[in-house]
Amino acid sequence: MKTLTIVLTDGPYISEYADIAYKLAESALEQYKVNIFLYLDAVHIPKKGQNPSFFTNAGQLISGLTEKGAVIRACSRCAGARGYLPEEEIIEGSNCRDYYPGIKITSVYELSEMLSKSDRVISLSR
Repeated sequence: MKTLTIVLTDGPYISEYADIAYKLAESALEQYKVNIFLYLDAVHIPKKGQNPSFFTNAGQLISGLTEKGAVIRACSRCAGARGYLPEEEIIEGSNCRDYYPGIKITSVYELSEMLSKSDRVISLSR
């Protein structure tokens, strides 16, 4: 099976990139293994407890992809700088109590590995 990796850098409500990534990934999961790597302010996307008034809840949206088989990782340096700290695995494949289940904080070296194994890469960034 081919692999698609999507790299996001914008926070959840700065642009529509989280929504676009969700739509791309959901469609791609029919034919691809899908990786999503959250970098820079995109590490805010999977934060639980967000309650946007006029937008879709990006965290809930993206976390639904893990249930469909997508691998979602957040950069450890970016997450740590923004107050999200990795711990031992605490719930359903997650290592951050602030994140939805299935989303892990990991090294940027995992991004390198994802990219090297990908057939296609999409970067949604400004």
